[in-house]
Amino acid sequence: MLYYFIMITFTLPEQKQNLYSDYCQFLIASFTNRTQTYFADHTEKWSHDQLNRFLRNENIPSSEPWESVKTDIEFDEDGYIIFDDVVLSKAFAKAIEAVYPQWSGSDKKVIQGIGIVTCVSVNSKTQEYWIIDYRIFDKAHDGKTKIDHGLEMLHNAVLKKHLLFRTVLIVCYNIKNTKSIRKSQGFFK
Repeated sequence: MLYYFIMITFTLPEQKQNLYSDYCQFLIASFTNRTQTYFADHTEKWSHDQLNRFLRNENIPSSEPWESVKTDIEFDEDGYIIFDDVVLSKAFAKAIEAVYPQWSGSDKKVIQGIGIVTCVSVNSKTQEYWIIDYRIFDKAHDGKTKIDHGLEMLHNAVLKKHLLFRTVLIVCYNIKNTKSIRKSQGFFK
């Protein structure tokens, strides 16, 4: 299977765009440690503080991935969409919003971290994929579970983005997901 990563592009001053691009490439290439400190330790061009300021000050809305790929995506009525979640470890965080104790499949235990739920569209013929949506899990702020975010993105993919797909792959199986997916079947093959 060939994997392609479509980087989200948005208008930034050149220096910030370069930092953003370098950090995205680092996230793609780094399999074990994705911290800002590790990034800064492995580049001569950027410091931890530069990256920290950039990430703290830039707001990338969840609509941005779709805006970046909607003209490039190769629709496939036999394709599938994948919903997955990841926990970004924040073991030493004391006052960061959206940091909660959560199960980490990678660590095989509950860790302090920020939960991110993603929605990926996959073309079954070319095996290319596009990140089309994401949500930050912050139940204290919005009252939504990770499952709620996944279902919201499913409805958005079907009703607003008009994505073509045959199969839905979702990590967490439960009756609420199954009913919502079946309800959406009139919209996808």
